Amino acid sequence: MTNTVAVIGGGVIGGGWAARFALMGWSVRVYDPDPEAAGRLSGVMNNARLALPGLSDVALPDEGAVVLCASVAEAVAGADWIQESVPERLKIKHRVLAEIQGACPGGAIIGSSTSGFKPSQLQQGALRPGQIMVAHPFNPVYLLPLCELVTTEASSADQVARACDTLSGIGMFPLHLRGQIDAHIADRLLEAVWREALWMFRDSIATTGEIDEAIRMGFGLCWAQMGLFETCRIAGRAAGMRHFTEQSGPCLQRPWTGLTDVPDLSEALIDAVAGQSDAQSGMHTIDALERIRDTNLVAMMRGLKAQNWGAGAVLRAQDARIAGDGGFHPPYAAAIVTGDRAVPLDWVDYNGHMNEARYLQAFGDATDRFMEMIGCDAAHIAAGGSYFTAETHIRHIDEAKAGARIRVETLCLLGKGAKMHLFHQMFCGERLLATGELFLLHVSLDTRRPCAPSAAIADALGTIARAHGGLPRPGGVGRAAGRK
Repeated sequence: MTNTVAVIGGGVIGGGWAARFALMGWSVRVYDPDPEAAGRLSGVMNNARLALPGLSDVALPDEGAVVLCASVAEAVAGADWIQESVPERLKIKHRVLAEIQGACPGGAIIGSSTSGFKPSQLQQGALRPGQIMVAHPFNPVYLLPLCELVTTEASSADQVARACDTLSGIGMFPLHLRGQIDAHIADRLLEAVWREALWMFRDSIATTGEIDEAIRMGFGLCWAQMGLFETCRIAGRAAGMRHFTEQSGPCLQRPWTGLTDVPDLSEALIDAVAGQSDAQSGMHTIDALERIRDTNLVAMMRGLKAQNWGAGAVLRAQDARIAGDGGFHPPYAAAIVTGDRAVPLDWVDYNGHMNEARYLQAFGDATDRFMEMIGCDAAHIAAGGSYFTAETHIRHIDEAKAGARIRVETLCLLGKGAKMHLFHQMFCGERLLATGELFLLHVSLDTRRPCAPSAAIADALGTIARAHGGLPRPGGVGRAAGRK
């Protein structure tokens, strides 16, 4: 594979695809005849550069080049993956897909961002039908992991497996649907909620703001991390899902909803919806709303990541794919890189730079990485031993802002018996941002008292301490607060 992707159509969705692929190290070629495409794509890329790296606790691959092409043929030549994101009209899609297949490699995957068409519709009259499949994402594509993958019998098992592997490789969650259906799964659910919301608005039951508050202050939060059925299962308590379904059954027979009918979208209704919606959030520009959305999504998804749950589990898996073995190899003739990541949006405070508590978190994460390297990993901790921090001293030297790539380099100043003395330095490029000096003791988790680590950990720690003992000591080692 050349890790080259072609994106045909550079709107909100196409631009989101381009950003995700590029930030995961792919070379991206974009074709869009709109003269405004370059500016629009630049805006999406800037948002993605600020938000996506902050979901990861390791540095992303070097960003791939993004090139605007003059034709479909130029864009798709030699591409491994082609993402069609043109307007949702079947005639246009057929014309574009035919043009793609006339110029692209026969082994390339062609994914369509369509939100409504089935793959069998897209494959009608196609040169190689199995090459075309639905790969339907959600906005913003560069943050949300779900991609509904819909195929037909024309697609081989190998093609489907390669599609799933590619999507997983760029940090997405490929949901391979069991069969074809108009609008797939997620959009059908969204459409049901949207239709009911329009009825309640039309009948003056609720304003646009009240409907939004009902979702985001209530079930929306549960759905974000458990979905619909698992949320309902909890509502059934010990009796479980069977009890909930039996109890809610009679409600389904009551005329609670308007889901079987559609309100008349008259000009008056459309104007009223637009007016209230503009009044609800019109104090923010669209650009500002996108930044607010992205910051909130990063914070919520990082929260799920800490629990290894839902979308957070996808983020953890992607970190593991990117990090590999961590690169910790002897002879340790220099400081060891124990952290390499971007500053997340939710780490920034009211002064516009990284909050002081996050420096401690970054240094704590670096200590955890060092502990893993010497063998104090999950298995050792489960067996009853770990290191506790006894003392920490942090010096704040320079600012780090959202999206900045920070690197932590660690020296082991002492590794003997139960004692471990580490000195972390945080850099942005070659600029020193902060230092963190930590003294730790190995303890028994049973007695909560200091004890010697295992022989394997002691040997690994001693090897690194001896190697680092011959290195120059950086400024700031042993410094007390307020003293030069």
